[in-house]
Amino acid sequence: MLKFELLRDRGVLIVTPNGPLEKADFERLANEVDPFIASKGKLTGLLIYTESFPGWDSFGALVSHLKFVADHHRQIARIAAVTDSGFRKIIPTIATHFIEAQIRVFDFPQKAAALAWLETGE
Repeated sequence: MLKFELLRDRGVLIVTPNGPLEKADFERLANEVDPFIASKGKLTGLLIYTESFPGWDSFGALVSHLKFVADHHRQIARIAAVTDSGFRKIIPTIATHFIEAQIRVFDFPQKAAALAWLETGE
């Protein structure tokens, strides 16, 4: 399951996976973020906040996730992954092949620093 919060005044979307991701998660997410992007043109940033990635509950959920990324990555300026996952060192290298946004990884306790970087680029 995916919890999310859109900080409309900052243009930042915070997503927090707290269980295997489901197909419906990405439909709910698109329903929330698409009208904002339509009115503002883009998101300033996306903050992914999870100690470790929980995976997907089905192949359909994986496909929905990939489709969401393909449909939205050009409308996001920066992405901050706040995690202690073992994949944290390779996330930027892999993601640059699929995503145009600037990407930076932060240690799990650094959520405030990640949010500041999303908003200012510093």
